[in-house]
Amino acid sequence: MNARAAMGTPVRHSRVAMWRRQHAWCVRDSLRQLARRPLGSALTVAVMGLALALPLAFYLLLTNLQHLATALGDSQSVSVFLKSSVAADGADKLAATLRVRADVAGVTVRTPQQGLAELAAMQGFGDAIKALSDNPLPFVLLVEPRAGADRVQVESMVAAVRALPDVDLVQDNGQWRARLDALIALGRRVTLLLAALLGAAAVLVIGNTVRLDLRSRGDEIAVQRLIGASAAFVRRPYLYEGVWYGLAAGIVAVLLVLVLEAVLAAPVRDLVASYAGRLHFGGLSWVTLGVALAIAVALGWLGAWIASSRHLARTKS
Repeated sequence: MNARAAMGTPVRHSRVAMWRRQHAWCVRDSLRQLARRPLGSALTVAVMGLALALPLAFYLLLTNLQHLATALGDSQSVSVFLKSSVAADGADKLAATLRVRADVAGVTVRTPQQGLAELAAMQGFGDAIKALSDNPLPFVLLVEPRAGADRVQVESMVAAVRALPDVDLVQDNGQWRARLDALIALGRRVTLLLAALLGAAAVLVIGNTVRLDLRSRGDEIAVQRLIGASAAFVRRPYLYEGVWYGLAAGIVAVLLVLVLEAVLAAPVRDLVASYAGRLHFGGLSWVTLGVALAIAVALGWLGAWIASSRHLARTKS
């Protein structure tokens, strides 16, 4: 029993060693094929890299649009402008009435003095406000809808508040955010479709390149099949070739996005400064870039697998 185990151990080791040697040979062979035609390989990588960089650029744009929406008004608050005849006690009483509603999370009272101070802080309004003899602004209630409320519930609450006798105007600040969210959702869908189309194009580019390589080495493949090489052994160098194409194209796409972020850095800093730091823009995370790189490698492998499988199926028949 021990002798059998001792005899079996070298066999397992030799099989592992043979597997490693085969893959090492496939890696070297695939790199030699890429180096044999540097211009064609560079053009293939450039085309695939540009195709993969476009969805990343759109995703970068959508991410920063979400940051913009958050900075300019993430709150779904409803601004309730009271009539000019309503005094401070009337505003407090109405705020207390609204706070007991089940669809209201909170109410903040903004005095006319606070509103006038905000206008004075805005560029271009200081001189006009100094010329006013009195404060024409009314009391304003900022009503926060209950967390998790949908647009139908918020609109129902807005209609009830608008019907109150002391209310002059109700401005639903969440409407523009709902429109922006819908626009961003549409942008995500367009980005996914664009990524799918360009990913398919990348697979076709890699597949066509590998197909041409397979045709140029048809005699070599035929000899390999005659001496008993399996389809997996014949296919393996071309799969590695597709992986190298995908890896190089993914690196090109990531570098293009990083260059795009660097080019836009100065204008973005100026825009953030003009909003007193309330805006926040950022680049893609390293996790996102790593996922994009992995997808590029998978696309290269898929294109090579499709091309090599079709070629081997035709030559077998």
